Amino acid sequence: MRFRPVIRRKLLNYSVICLFCGMSLVAYGQNAHAPVDSIRIKSDTSKVKLSEKVSLQEDFSKKYDVGNLINAVVFPHKKVDTSKHGSGIVVVPNVAANPTIGLQGGIKAVAGKRLGGDPHTLFSVASTSASITTKGILVFYINHNLFTPGNKWNFQGNLQISKSVLPDYGFGIGREYPGKGGTDSVLADPTHKSYGLNSYYFVFREKAYKQIARGLFLGAGVAFEHRWDITSKDTVNNATPSSVYNNEHGLPQDHYTSSGLTFNIEYTTRDNPNRAYRGIYFDAGVRINQTWMGSTKDAVQVTTDIRKYISLSAAQPQFVLALWNWGNYLLSGTIPYLELPGTAKDGSFRSGRGYTTQYFKSTKFNDSEAELRFPLLKNDFLSGVVFGNLQSGNDELGTKLFQVFQPGYGAGLRVLFNKHTRTNLCLDYAFGRFGNKGFFLNLNEAF
Repeated sequence: MRFRPVIRRKLLNYSVICLFCGMSLVAYGQNAHAPVDSIRIKSDTSKVKLSEKVSLQEDFSKKYDVGNLINAVVFPHKKVDTSKHGSGIVVVPNVAANPTIGLQGGIKAVAGKRLGGDPHTLFSVASTSASITTKGILVFYINHNLFTPGNKWNFQGNLQISKSVLPDYGFGIGREYPGKGGTDSVLADPTHKSYGLNSYYFVFREKAYKQIARGLFLGAGVAFEHRWDITSKDTVNNATPSSVYNNEHGLPQDHYTSSGLTFNIEYTTRDNPNRAYRGIYFDAGVRINQTWMGSTKDAVQVTTDIRKYISLSAAQPQFVLALWNWGNYLLSGTIPYLELPGTAKDGSFRSGRGYTTQYFKSTKFNDSEAELRFPLLKNDFLSGVVFGNLQSGNDELGTKLFQVFQPGYGAGLRVLFNKHTRTNLCLDYAFGRFGNKGFFLNLNEAF
């Protein structure tokens, strides 16, 4: 059967648009309580010296992104103005599916812009999303990471409201204890049984950083998390890990509040927050939860986040070895069960690919990751990655931090969604232990 040229062109247009909408359909999700699209706000970008290999101004005319592809199909005879910078805003359907949430539909947007006229001002980014799932999960969030002109101030924060369902696999790093029974075996749960926890969740976090030297910032802020109407099959008779933990630590079974102050030091030389080619990012902080601020329990935590990006080619700077280590360590007090650090509980909910969110959790937790990123096409439209991670944590039966490690590994494909902000569509397939494996889809790199 032959179609007239007009009909053929329309069919092709619809096919391309549907293709890139359909690429947001994910078969497995890592993040259960945060938005499944997991748009992550990286902490900042870097100041780039003119003498270095990567210049301040990229040659976008040699790069090809999804916008170029759609224009080529929809407007095949239109001459492209390569001098035009283009929009820093990406809006896409938010469609996903996994056993935890069911089928999700919604919309998400990411924006990026350098504020002011100073080319050394770090790149500002923001994102928002609203979605609903067939299991009744509702999620709305706004994230931002803004640098004022000249990098005098940096404002980082997020707001989230959700009705969520969380899978719980117990406390600890997955170490088995032969002969242990009772509440110990329930809390450590060597069988890795999944328990569903339903709740409503509200989060507000905001930090203000002041630059005190080139690339060096000092910051302070507030953090507030409140979860209520927490329900599961059993929250009274020590039949689930969460009920055991709450009973042992004097926490309510159906609600909690974590509220406190944060103090941070940050250093960065990254050239882009979405997809860095080179540079360093370091952030260390202290969080102090206090009952006088409404927190259910007092607690003091130390957090660290260290990232290094090494470009392996002067001709292709996007050929990068990326390294990441982050940790969260309880020094004193008590953390509510669902706020414990663990898998994918970093600031961008992207660590530990190969496992679902909080598959492992503990009071002291550390994750180390390495990722090799390499171009597949000269115009940067397609690229690939291979990655691996190691997670470690303590438990309440004697396991110490860095005594047991759990690995994850995988590979992925990158599609250049917006060349002006280096926004990538990331499609990863990852494997972990205990039968864990899955497909992970996001906008922007994991770190």
